[in-house]
Amino acid sequence: MTELTSATDGVDARVRVTRVYAQPVVLVGALAIAVLLIAAIHNLAPDAVSVVLIDKNRATYPFTVQNTMWLVLGLGLGELLLRYLDARAEQQQLDAGYLPEDDRTLLQLPDLRDIAARVGAATRSNAADRYLPRLVQRVIFQFQSSRSVDQAHTLLNSSLELFLHEIDLRYSMIRYVVWVIPTLGFIGTVVGISLALAFAGSVDVQDPTLLAELTKRLAVAFNTTLLALVMSALLVLIQHIVQAQEERALNRAGQYCLDNLINRLYEH
Repeated sequence: MTELTSATDGVDARVRVTRVYAQPVVLVGALAIAVLLIAAIHNLAPDAVSVVLIDKNRATYPFTVQNTMWLVLGLGLGELLLRYLDARAEQQQLDAGYLPEDDRTLLQLPDLRDIAARVGAATRSNAADRYLPRLVQRVIFQFQSSRSVDQAHTLLNSSLELFLHEIDLRYSMIRYVVWVIPTLGFIGTVVGISLALAFAGSVDVQDPTLLAELTKRLAVAFNTTLLALVMSALLVLIQHIVQAQEERALNRAGQYCLDNLINRLYEH
């Protein structure tokens, strides 16, 4: 039993290491792409567009609220890209042929040892962080130790619930990004309104250009909220699409184990 536990712990440790090293790469790459996008808008977009998207004419440019929102959006899209690639990799695991898929095979202990060795070889190469190999290993280890199909089935259900929670935790950063972008937009609007009112109080009220200039400054202030809401809506849409793919991959992995492992176990 100790050897089985050690093997499972080793897989989980490799999962944690993979996550630790993948995250900084995604964040740095996303920030770099966001900076390049800001530079492209600055150099290629018309002035009217660049004022809305990056507040090009502000005295503090390039340190503007809009540019900050673009950087945060890049982080969110980078996280979603990582989640999408993981979902694709999870779906590809179903084609790895870990378990028999015919209509007649029953699995006994010698067969399980062969399957465990094959799955173990996969996890040592490039599948250590995938749900399907981890499910197969856990169910096999449980059946080898208990000789009970019911206990193996219970462990499968518990593992699926834990993995579903694991998926939800992976989206915590994205949920924060979806919240912080509109917050930055509202902050930019409040700051813009404050500056516009300060400008109105510092000039002659008889100035014929006052109304036009004040309206222009207020329009720029509200641009931050408009841009933030568009960014947030885009992120939420992509998040739901990607999360649905990841949860669907986990659901298919659970069905695969139920059909080709649990229902084939032979107690004797």
